[in-house]
Amino acid sequence: MVCTWVPHESRAGRRVQKVWDVTARFAAVVELADHLRCEGIERVVLEATSDYWRIWFYLLEAAGLQVWLVNARDVKNVPGRPKTDKLDSIWLCKLNERGMLRPSFVPPEEIRDLRALTRLRTTLTAGCSRHKQRAEKILEDALVKVSAVVSDLFGKSGRAMMRALVAGERDPKVLAGLALGRLRPKQAQLAGALTGRFRDVHAYEIGLLLDLAETLEARITELDGKIEAHLAALPGVPPACASCGLIGGGHAPGCGSHGARLLSLVERLDEITGVGVVTAQVIIAELGLDMGQFPAAGHASA
Repeated sequence: MVCTWVPHESRAGRRVQKVWDVTARFAAVVELADHLRCEGIERVVLEATSDYWRIWFYLLEAAGLQVWLVNARDVKNVPGRPKTDKLDSIWLCKLNERGMLRPSFVPPEEIRDLRALTRLRTTLTAGCSRHKQRAEKILEDALVKVSAVVSDLFGKSGRAMMRALVAGERDPKVLAGLALGRLRPKQAQLAGALTGRFRDVHAYEIGLLLDLAETLEARITELDGKIEAHLAALPGVPPACASCGLIGGGHAPGCGSHGARLLSLVERLDEITGVGVVTAQVIIAELGLDMGQFPAAGHASA
């Protein structure tokens, strides 16, 4: 439901209200944007409902309109008024005119694209972790206690042993001989841990999970490169001097380290205790680059 509240063409001080239904389809929303611009409307207020606001926000924003996404709590539970789509649109229109609304944070398009990539990486990482945990559970079912000796089951040694098990090797001493690095002195312990009842069904399951985990790892690595390239292309992210802290690619007067390395935004955030490169990328994707849009630190963290 769309509601407009515009000045009357001939009567000064009078307003004309119009409410009508618009379908959430690309062509219909583009046509609505053209109509609103012809009416001289500058701001559009949308109620945030799940993901259904996105088509309205993206297309109206692309049409040059100022779009505000507001919380549904601003229109619900109003005393004496039933909650319908039509009445909600009228209520939002009135609240907007009276300056009683605050827009929610919706990042610009380039930050939204970065956010999509970082959130996809998080989802794939979680899926990869589930496959690895499932593989460990299958080994436990086969009475193979290798995780009690190998801290990283999916390290080079652990993968080599699992691949050998999938290929049909069952001799614990031969499997333990595949250990690398610090695990080589623990071959006796590994041989005991690899003694169990590993059957063909376990081999099939482990092989499938190994393939899935490695496929996801390859896609995650691909996403890492895509995210880094996207960050490098963001406008307004100048490097800072590692010595004087001057942002912009230069050095402050009196900086004694003119040869100091210039840090990117991700590297600057990486200097915070507890924040790594991946977390720094997520911070930028979730908060954007303009911290002035948050009235306080608590508002940003919320």
